[in-house]
Amino acid sequence: MIEVSRLMPVRPERVYEVLADGWTYAGWVVGNAHIRDVDAAWPAEGSRIHHKAGMWPLLVPDVSLVTAVDPGRMIELTARLWVLGRGRVRLTLTPEGDRGTRVTMGEEAVSGPAALLPAPVQALLLKPRNVEALARLEDIAVNRESRGQGRSRPGFASG
Repeated sequence: MIEVSRLMPVRPERVYEVLADGWTYAGWVVGNAHIRDVDAAWPAEGSRIHHKAGMWPLLVPDVSLVTAVDPGRMIELTARLWVLGRGRVRLTLTPEGDRGTRVTMGEEAVSGPAALLPAPVQALLLKPRNVEALARLEDIAVNRESRGQGRSRPGFASG
């Protein structure tokens, strides 16, 4: 698995709240746009996010599936890589005391033509994308923290 990590200045619960809110997926996953639907059970194992991948105007319907989850600590997904096959993505949250949370994102192509690429070539493609994804994830988690928001959306009362 190609891994990148980032120390985020928030508790693991805050990061996991973002991961558990499937509607934020397109906000932090580079290359995804327009969430069409999120299964009610998200992020339970077997649940899915239905979204579009690519850049406008070349957006294709796609689905990401939870294959493993340890709430508050880890989530693993399989996602289509469009015509390139399927990829496995694992996000692991490790508390680092008063410093925050170390978020490690690992990704690898597991089927299709992309899986035939040597690891160094996959790393050239995946590392910059995933570094940006973690930066976006941090922005969302930090802003939820600073605004005291949980899973509620701006303009809506929490329940």
